[in-house]
Amino acid sequence: MEVMTRANLVYFENFTNPVAERMLRAADHIALQRLRFADDRAALDAAMAAAHGYHALPRVEIVEPWFCDAALLKRAPALLAACSTGAGFDVIDVDACTAAGVIVCHQSGTNKEAVAEHALGMMLALSKKFAQADKALRRGAAPDRFALTGRDIRGKILGIVGLGQIGTRLAELCNGLFGMTVLACDPYLTAEQIAARGARKVALDELLKRSDFVSVHTPRNAETMNMFGAAQFARMKPTAWFIQTARGGIHDEAALADALAAGRIAGAGLDVFLKEPPPADHPLLAFENVIVSPHNAGITEEALHDMAAGAAEQWIAIFRGQVPPRLVNPEAWPRYAARFREAFGFAPNEFPQ
Repeated sequence: MEVMTRANLVYFENFTNPVAERMLRAADHIALQRLRFADDRAALDAAMAAAHGYHALPRVEIVEPWFCDAALLKRAPALLAACSTGAGFDVIDVDACTAAGVIVCHQSGTNKEAVAEHALGMMLALSKKFAQADKALRRGAAPDRFALTGRDIRGKILGIVGLGQIGTRLAELCNGLFGMTVLACDPYLTAEQIAARGARKVALDELLKRSDFVSVHTPRNAETMNMFGAAQFARMKPTAWFIQTARGGIHDEAALADALAAGRIAGAGLDVFLKEPPPADHPLLAFENVIVSPHNAGITEEALHDMAAGAAEQWIAIFRGQVPPRLVNPEAWPRYAARFREAFGFAPNEFPQ
């Protein structure tokens, strides 16, 4: 392969904030190319075939055939790295990338404040019955205030499933603001690590049985798909609420609807669905004790800026040969390093042991 002096980085439509384009165009070792889904397919295929980096849009915005899967990798023989827009990277087939010597990165932590605050907002809205009160007033009848009696969250038990950056920030907020007891289920962290993040390590079964709120903050992958089904909802308290701001598919939507209809849980706050946006007749939208948002928990002005800036910084580091800070598949590094050297004429940094 001919030695390249600049890395070709492609992306569709827009970054989450113009700061990314400004930073990347100022980097003299990167040739940035904006693609549009409406562009000529031959031109798009040519750009992808020459790309060393691909910045993938989230699942809500990306369209076929531009998911970073095995089929795309065959059309992109020069690709060295693929990055997701946010913390989730389910639009990228990590196993296929690893097999091809392509590293995968995400932007975890760049929108942690936005998502943690959104989850906390859903907890407050559900416990105070904001949705039911709002709808009652809009219907025009004089509501029975005592029928809308809510509950305080101070001193309650919060169960966090997945104690990454978002879960850790939520634990910090709930510990500090409301004196809540925080339980956490995360098989990849020790009890000591979880304690340092403000929670107590428990198994999922104990978390479900004890928590007044169950908030999900895991990636969507083979391990977590349908992680919450009928059995899990049956273990929750009938007075507990389920909060999901991670990814659609982690909970079984039909099982959740059944649990709500049977009164097995008190309600739910959902920012994510298996199909987004959900159809207007989706069963979960019929419940007054369910509040929903259109997968915008991580979309605030501050988060969009930080996601874009973090992505640009990471791309700049990648093509300078540095180990990126949010690498998903370190096992790809040896083959990636060989391919990087072939493309650019110098080896990237060694992966730290």
